[in-house]
Amino acid sequence: MLPRPAGFPLWALGGLCALVLSGVPTAGFAQGRLDARYEATLSGIAVGKGAWNIEISDDSFSAASSGGTSGLLKAFSGGSGTAAAQGRVVAGALVATNYQASTTTAKKTEAIRMVLTSGYIKEYAIEPEPPVDADRLPVTDAHRRGVYDPMTGSMLRVPGNGDPLTPEACRVSAGVFDGRMRYDLKLDFKRMETVKAEKGYHGPVVVCAVYFTPVAGYIPDRPVIKYLAAQRNIEIAFAPVAGTRILVPFWMKIPTPLGPAMLEATQFITTATPPRVAKTQ
Repeated sequence: MLPRPAGFPLWALGGLCALVLSGVPTAGFAQGRLDARYEATLSGIAVGKGAWNIEISDDSFSAASSGGTSGLLKAFSGGSGTAAAQGRVVAGALVATNYQASTTTAKKTEAIRMVLTSGYIKEYAIEPEPPVDADRLPVTDAHRRGVYDPMTGSMLRVPGNGDPLTPEACRVSAGVFDGRMRYDLKLDFKRMETVKAEKGYHGPVVVCAVYFTPVAGYIPDRPVIKYLAAQRNIEIAFAPVAGTRILVPFWMKIPTPLGPAMLEATQFITTATPPRVAKTQ
């Protein structure tokens, strides 16, 4: 099983889907919302379903996801989870202030909470508190600076005024902290494609390669960490949230020892919302 952003077991199949990054802030930020549904497959067999809702206004944003295992996988490894982030929109940038996630399996329930201030993880906690592992590389205060939480980090901000779906959208990198592990992600442009959801979006996406580098909070000898760090064939396709310059994952593909894993939107309904009008006397 691949590592997952805390709180959304569905992402476990593509454990980097919420590890992507926000870009450079610019002015002229618009507003929009997304109502998406996803299905996860492993070697073509459905193993999970989930939902993702995003609301972006002129000065704030919120994002929430939920999901769980399904089909044959549910019989062997049932689980579900939720995750959410809230924050401000500052000069066009999404600046998270809070992140919460929870996962429930047959063996345990775990909750993660983080408080952020301008990219600094001011507070974070895991409940119940996990046991100390001497082999785990420690997370220092420096590792908690200049990072994104997994939820905010999954929304790719494209600066400028033109079409956000360009090769330049993929040429970014950043750090992410998920409450346990700190890692760096780098994107690179692969190609342009056209996608069609069963319900909602039909149009172009930009496909990016994703490269994962663990930094702290992990156990170096874990095979899954070595596997992900060595991967050069992980891809994410980004589609736009109408009315904004935010791109979010439409599908993600990652090779695994059990065959290709894929997370893909079956519903991707996105609408622009009109800006709020200031009240006048």
